[in-house]
Amino acid sequence: MYSETLPPLAAPQRTIVTRTAGRQHGPVTRIVSPSDLGELLKPFVFLDYFDNSAAADMRFAMHPHSGLATTTVLLEGEVEYEDTTGAAGILPAGGVEWMNAGKGVWHNGRATGDGRGRGYQLWVALPPELELGAPFSQYLSANEVPRVGPASVILGSYGNVESPIPAPPGISYLLVRLAAGQRWQYTPQTGHNVAWLSIQRGALQMGHETIADELVAFNKSENVLAFTAAEDSEFVLGSAVAHPHRLVLGHYSVHTSAQALRTGEDRIMEIGAELRRTGRIG
Repeated sequence: MYSETLPPLAAPQRTIVTRTAGRQHGPVTRIVSPSDLGELLKPFVFLDYFDNSAAADMRFAMHPHSGLATTTVLLEGEVEYEDTTGAAGILPAGGVEWMNAGKGVWHNGRATGDGRGRGYQLWVALPPELELGAPFSQYLSANEVPRVGPASVILGSYGNVESPIPAPPGISYLLVRLAAGQRWQYTPQTGHNVAWLSIQRGALQMGHETIADELVAFNKSENVLAFTAAEDSEFVLGSAVAHPHRLVLGHYSVHTSAQALRTGEDRIMEIGAELRRTGRIG
C-alpha cells in the first residue's frame, strides 16, 4: 500500500463531495457533529480538533457517553485522564485514548505540564451488538501505535499492520505526516466506501484540488486516494464500511434505536448519581 516512489494510479481517484472548516469555540474546532456530516460519514459521527497553543487552561470536565466509542489522538502536550472503568493516568504526546462507552461511562481530562495540548477527538457509532456492551478503555503511548511509512495506524489496519485497539470491524483511522513534496497513496480495504480526511497543519494537492485547514469528504466508492504535500503536512484520515443504522441521538450518546438510547441514558444517570454521592461531580 505504501511506497516512497508511487506507480501510476491503477484505478480512478475518488472525488471530493463536501468541505467544511468547522466552527471554532475557543481552542476547540467542531468539525463534524452527528446531526450534520455525521449522517454522511457514519460510522464516523463527530470530530473535534483542539489546540490551546496559547497555554490557556484546557479541561474537559467529567461527562458521560453511551452507544459510541471516542478516540483521542494527542499530537502535543500531555493530558491527565480518568474514567469510570477505573482507569486513570497521564496520556503523553503521541498517545491515543480509546473509550468504548457501550452501555454507559463517564470520563474527563485536563492538560498538565505547561497546560498546552493539541489533538483530535473522534466519535465512532457502534453497531447494535456493541452499543449496550460493557464499557472498555485503552490507552496507548506513542511507541505502541504501529506505523506504515508516514502513517500511524490508530484504528483498524493498514498495509500489513493492525492497531492493538479493538475497534469494531470495517473501520480504519490513520494519522499521516508528510514532508513538503512527498507523495502518498491510500488504497482502502474492500468495502470501505466511506472516506474523509481532516488537515489542520500544512496543505495537500489532490489532482487539481488543494486541501488545507478543513475536512473533506469523498464520494462513496472504493477507489484510491493520492496526495502530494504542498508543504510539511499533518492530517487524519478515516475510511470505513458505511454504518447501515439510524443515528438516534442524546446529549452525549449515539444509538441505533430509541430503546437502546433509553437504556444507555438510564445507565448514564445511575453512574452520575453515584458520582454525585461520592462528591466527584457537583
